Amino acid sequence: MLRNHSLAQAISNVGWHQITSMLAYKAEWYGRDFVQIDKWYPSSKRCHACGHLCDAMPLSVRHWDCPACGASHYRDINAAKNILKAGKAILAGADKLREHEQKTTVGRTGG
Repeated sequence: MLRNHSLAQAISNVGWHQITSMLAYKAEWYGRDFVQIDKWYPSSKRCHACGHLCDAMPLSVRHWDCPACGASHYRDINAAKNILKAGKAILAGADKLREHEQKTTVGRTGG
């Protein structure tokens, strides 16, 4: 997004923390879920097909083949698929936690 000159100055001025805060606010406003994964999650180095994690991969590597399963990856597309998968996993875990809380919390009203 920083390559878009119209947005670059605004993004740099506001900062990523405020952008994520705004996204979380808007998601809540519209009744949607907002999931933020850890910024150190190795999304571009993990094979989305088998889960294999490459040890080291310089940023100059844009295309790579998984040594474990042989799947061919474009780094950014692979990262996007891994981020989506991680977000869905977090939501699935959060939903299970909410169900557990609703069954065991004493004094909770409503349904």
